[in-house]
Amino acid sequence: MKKSVRTKFRTEYPADFIFDYKDPVTLSRFLMEGGKIIPSRISKLSMSQQRKLTKAVKKARSLALLPMGSEAYDFYQKPEQISAKPFEI
Repeated sequence: MKKSVRTKFRTEYPADFIFDYKDPVTLSRFLMEGGKIIPSRISKLSMSQQRKLTKAVKKARSLALLPMGSEAYDFYQKPEQISAKPFEI
């Protein structure tokens, strides 16, 4: 019987995969909801892929294709909070 072995690296991203900064959908898969980049031990990318991913994310952020870190947690895709108590002076 053949045992199922979990490998460290993802099969859908081969070693020669190029992370493109103009593709925010792919890059956003590797971002937490606070805007931080997911570490390689969780994302299962190799060290060179993680470096390429980081450079692509930073370039996309500088071009405003992806949200910045702490501001993303505050404003990105969150509904506006409405107070249950009416405002009084």
